[in-house]
Amino acid sequence: MIKGREVEKDICLVEDLVEKPLPEEAPSNLGIIGRYILTPAVFDAIAHTPTGKGNEIQLTDALRIVREKIYAYVYRGRRYDIGNKLDWLKSNIELSLADERFNNKLKEFLRTLIAYINVKKNSKICQP
Repeated sequence: MIKGREVEKDICLVEDLVEKPLPEEAPSNLGIIGRYILTPAVFDAIAHTPTGKGNEIQLTDALRIVREKIYAYVYRGRRYDIGNKLDWLKSNIELSLADERFNNKLKEFLRTLIAYINVKKNSKICQP
């Protein structure tokens, strides 16, 4: 989560970053979704970052060490957590449906698959 102040529409100057805070400790309702444009200064910061949440070195902790201004963009689009297997699948399906190279064949596959599942679910093996 970030603590910051808006400097222009959808752009915040980050004042602090907090890795996985408890809801009552969150500095704002702005979460970090893991997309960054970083300068090489982050590598030195990572080298000096102690382990944090989950006993891992957290990038957000390293960014707190970096002595450069950090800006955040308020993203208002759809977001999937691709660390979650179901969201990873959903994101791949959505992106593939948006791609003209795959969308028609994928739509047909999904229609066929759903029809097959419905038939299978409603069919009885042994009928009296």
